[in-house]
Amino acid sequence: MGNWVVIAQYHSDVYRTEFVRAGLETKLQALEALRAALFTYVPSKSLVEKRRRVYRFADQETYLVVIKGKLTQWECTLRVAELVSDSADPAVAEQAQLDGGAAEVADGPQDRIPPGH
Repeated sequence: MGNWVVIAQYHSDVYRTEFVRAGLETKLQALEALRAALFTYVPSKSLVEKRRRVYRFADQETYLVVIKGKLTQWECTLRVAELVSDSADPAVAEQAQLDGGAAEVADGPQDRIPPGH
């Protein structure tokens, strides 16, 4: 079972990642939610939208949204992501696990709770 999300990433005083949609079971569901958010997503801060432009990256899973407001312009990146340890792809999920509890961590991304937490 997959655990897909749609995230927005932007800079507002500090770099932020915001979960737009979470708990989606398939990549297809996540891509549909991503496309639905392209013309409706607005940042947490107040912004009076005058014009919106959406740019698609070549991977077609990432978009740049540029919103021109009354006084400012705001940009964010919307994309899909999968929780590695919950991946429906067995090779990806397997890579996220520690190799038999050994001290060395397997190559690739890791989703784990550090010892003592």
